[in-house]
Amino acid sequence: MASSSTCCSNSYYTFLSLFVRVILLFSCLVKPGLAAGSNFNQEFDVYWGDGRAKYLNNGQLLTLTLDKTSGSGIVSKKEYLFGRIDMQLKLVPGNSAGTVTTYYLSSQGSNHDEIDLEFLGNLSGDPYILHTNVYTQGQGGREQQFYLWFDPTANFHTYSILWNPLSIIFYVDGTPIRVFRNSASKGIPYPNNQPMKVYASLWDAEDWATRGGLVKTDWSQAPFNASFRNYKANACVWANGKSSCGTNSTKMPWFSQELDSTSEARLHWAQKNYMIYNYCADTRRFPQGFPPECTINT
Repeated sequence: MASSSTCCSNSYYTFLSLFVRVILLFSCLVKPGLAAGSNFNQEFDVYWGDGRAKYLNNGQLLTLTLDKTSGSGIVSKKEYLFGRIDMQLKLVPGNSAGTVTTYYLSSQGSNHDEIDLEFLGNLSGDPYILHTNVYTQGQGGREQQFYLWFDPTANFHTYSILWNPLSIIFYVDGTPIRVFRNSASKGIPYPNNQPMKVYASLWDAEDWATRGGLVKTDWSQAPFNASFRNYKANACVWANGKSSCGTNSTKMPWFSQELDSTSEARLHWAQKNYMIYNYCADTRRFPQGFPPECTINT
């Protein structure tokens, strides 16, 4: 018969082995880069949708719904003047033609600035189109569009906007797809003095979104739902005419971040293989010559 000390020792090692297994299992389930983001309920207000925007999992998950009556949307409580904004999205599955899921930054007023990520739905089996745009002083028209190299409805993917005094960079899962550089010194407007809020919405745009409005929304598929999680704003909060970054902004890596050679190569890869429209290559739209920023942001 084993002594009591031996029994206790065996029990201890059995417990320790079980504990280690639980830790290893947990570490496998929690993937790097998917740490919980900010609480949507604390960071955002619902500004549209009459109950169609829902916070779930104690505010860690947001769902937006579109039906024939209305879409839905949220807006951040805080304004930012420069920052790195990350959001994970899972888009409307199936026949999503006519729907648009958005995530963007915008200031207020007729001369507003805006940085857009819009996901244009499509017929089942056809790819989503990621539509990007930059507005400065109320003027947009700087569209670039992309297909994605994965199914954006099957899982969550991270879409990021880096906005600093040097440039605006759009990222998909860490890969840069577009850059808009600050060329204000050359007379080209750049959004650098209007604080912006973060918006997300799901709405019906059947008049233009899918093949220029040729394919309409199939309301028999409604309600349509898109999901958002892991919102992170590593940014300068603007309040009472002041930035929370103060004089410490130069110590924040993202504040002066630009594309290095590796990122430039990834940018060219994405644009070569997945860009389907570039306003800077649309000769029918600009027969007299492209906008001046086109020579800088290629």
